[in-house]
Amino acid sequence: MYAELTRKEWFTIGEAAMESGITAKMIRHYEQVGLLPEANRTDAGYRLYNDRDLHLLRFIRHSRDLGFSIKQIEELLGLWQDKSRPSREVKKLAQSHLNALESKIRELNAMKAELERLVHCCKGDSRPDCPILEGLAAG
Repeated sequence: MYAELTRKEWFTIGEAAMESGITAKMIRHYEQVGLLPEANRTDAGYRLYNDRDLHLLRFIRHSRDLGFSIKQIEELLGLWQDKSRPSREVKKLAQSHLNALESKIRELNAMKAELERLVHCCKGDSRPDCPILEGLAAG
């Protein structure tokens, strides 16, 4: 089977990793959790991927780059592949993720401000007293 096909039609997992920007380990993981269909195999058992698989991998990578969870990506893939989907479903999922990111940003900004305050209070000299440790202990 593999020998009959041209090299451009099929990609090994290493080539798919290079083309998609996803490591081979993560490609296997995405296949295992069902985000990616089970790969075709050579007679020797090596995974083979086609252009459609690479397209899916790029979609997954971009979704992960935006911080979507595996479960959310599974939903997005289902919506992407459903040509009769209402766009409001996609927007609802994206808006929910955006709201979660905004909440996380607020939490991180509060953490940053507190840490900046503690660092500013510490002289960082050779004395043992340290407002950072005192602040952590008081927390």
